[in-house]
Amino acid sequence: MINILNSWFRRYFSDPQAVYLALLLIVGSSIIIFAGGTLLPVIASIVVAYLLESIVKFLERRHMPRIYAVTIVFLLFSAAMVLILFGFIPLLVGQIGDFIQALPKMINSGQQVLMKLPEAYPFVDENQIRRFMSAVGLEIGNVGHNVVTKSIASLSSVITLAIYLVLLPLLVFFFLKDKWKILDWFYNFLPEQRSLMIHLWREMDQQLGNYIRGKVWEILIVGGVSGVVFAMLGLPYAVLLGVLVGLSVLVPYIGAVTVTVPVVLVAFFQWGWTGPFFYLVIAYLVVQVLDGSVLVPLMFSEVNNLHPIAIIVAVLVFGGLFGFWGVFFAIPLATLVQALLVAWPRTSHEPG
Repeated sequence: MINILNSWFRRYFSDPQAVYLALLLIVGSSIIIFAGGTLLPVIASIVVAYLLESIVKFLERRHMPRIYAVTIVFLLFSAAMVLILFGFIPLLVGQIGDFIQALPKMINSGQQVLMKLPEAYPFVDENQIRRFMSAVGLEIGNVGHNVVTKSIASLSSVITLAIYLVLLPLLVFFFLKDKWKILDWFYNFLPEQRSLMIHLWREMDQQLGNYIRGKVWEILIVGGVSGVVFAMLGLPYAVLLGVLVGLSVLVPYIGAVTVTVPVVLVAFFQWGWTGPFFYLVIAYLVVQVLDGSVLVPLMFSEVNNLHPIAIIVAVLVFGGLFGFWGVFFAIPLATLVQALLVAWPRTSHEPG
């Protein structure tokens, strides 16, 4: 057994660059896992700055000095933040409150529909329906209690949230402004032999940049179009459901199926088995088909294709490790793992 382990170690870790890269990955992952909550504003600002960097480069290619490009992009980002905080968020919170208030009525309507099933279908047991509705009501009550409890507990973190809202734009500005200074400082801690790291970073930089920009645009387009369609058809909670549909694209396959349930249920409780219900379902399915067959191939054509099983496993693993950001970066992280497996230096096998 010891000979097998020694042979495996010599094969995959005899190259010093492989050891350096492994240590870098371990240290980076440990920092995110154990200090991710504390460093959340820094991580979020790095993601935002990375996203905005493409706009800065676009302006630089048109011979604009970087400081001017960064200032313009930062002002646009700040204006978008103000619009979201004082325009979109209050509207979203209001619809969440209205939905919670209307939820008991929806449950009663659903119970009445289910209780009519034994009359139409004798094989349906009325007692099973009653037990099911009782379990659903109990679960919703527990969810409501947890929401209220967490809301009260979160009042103490309002100051922390305010600090984050100040820190995030400030960090984004300095990450953009001093990008090269920060990278030069970071390079000082890397070994001189780093061709493997540079190769992997260049490959991942292209993959990651394409993925982040594409995913953000996909969320905005799918969520925005869905919200507009819902509002035009008169569906209640159009903004809330549009946000859910937009965020559902973060979790491939599973997200679209999951978010369909509240959309269909709200439409059913609003209209029943009538024409508007079927119109909305058809319009929603059209949006999903266009997203999968047009938007995704257009925006992610340069991202490495991964098997659906690999994507689902990546979402589960990285989501469990890193939470929301793990889900958001599941595909590029899976691509990184794939790139590592392909590019990892190996030596010829030597029997021990």
